[in-house]
Amino acid sequence: MFDSRLKDLLGIKYPIFQGGMAWVATSELAAAVSEAGGLGIIAAGNAPGEYVRTEIRKLKEMTDKPFGVNIMLLSPFVEDVINIICEEGVPVVTTGAGNPGKFLQRFKNHDIKVIPVVPTVSLAKRLEKQGVDALIVEGTEAGGHIGEITTMALVPQVCDAVSIPVIAAGGIADGRGVIAALALGANGVQLGTRFVCSTEAKVHQNYKDKLINAKDRDALVTGRSTGHPVRVIKNQFTREFMELEKAGTSMEDLEKMGSGRLRLAVVEGDVDRGSVMSGQIAGMINDIKPCREIIEQLINEAKAVLGGLNDQEGGERNE
Repeated sequence: MFDSRLKDLLGIKYPIFQGGMAWVATSELAAAVSEAGGLGIIAAGNAPGEYVRTEIRKLKEMTDKPFGVNIMLLSPFVEDVINIICEEGVPVVTTGAGNPGKFLQRFKNHDIKVIPVVPTVSLAKRLEKQGVDALIVEGTEAGGHIGEITTMALVPQVCDAVSIPVIAAGGIADGRGVIAALALGANGVQLGTRFVCSTEAKVHQNYKDKLINAKDRDALVTGRSTGHPVRVIKNQFTREFMELEKAGTSMEDLEKMGSGRLRLAVVEGDVDRGSVMSGQIAGMINDIKPCREIIEQLINEAKAVLGGLNDQEGGERNE
């Protein structure tokens, strides 16, 4: 199913990435995904550099497979985090919330592969010219901070515009999504919400249960009025937040209201007053299983879908 570009570039068995989700993508989750043949990713988020160093070293004790660190470029600790990533020999970096261009040479000096998350064709083209190694092209179906273009529309446009490998993200939860992404031109996929509901994700059980019980219309978008839309599962917090948005509350007050809400949900388990970030595929998730089983199921489902399509094509030719 997969071509070898990403596997050769990164030394992984399957071009299946685990999203760099703040408070969720810890060393335990990343190590489990890497051990299963994908690319596990530690989320630096807004954490201090030494926290990231500790997580990197913990991961290295659990696996010798390739892994990555996701850098939130707006973090107040971004310079320290980048220094530590270079010191610790991290093989792959993914980035969000900005352009990593000014750091690219430093990463290249340490033989670190750089794979930014992009929500538009224009940014994808600009980053290719700057010399990144691949791109994670994320549609609006994803959880957390999102762009406006759907995965179905965005991925093929980026694939037509660039020559470097593309990883499709947003709205992918099973083998059908994998085959769809490949059909759109992607070389691999990234999953976030599906890996939240894994046994290795150090996420409060209430958070996992909230995702498992979600229906198709439960993942909605808050913060459009601020210019920083976020996809979350609806709850008491989202109702209050959106009422304030409609009332014309200032961006400063809205940001203050949202501060700390993700940790409240992920760590403390308050899924009524916390921010339960999730992609639109939450309604497709109905169990919690080890990362290895998630990846094996993805591959087996994708093979079955591809086989069914081939059988259908062969049947049509024989009619």
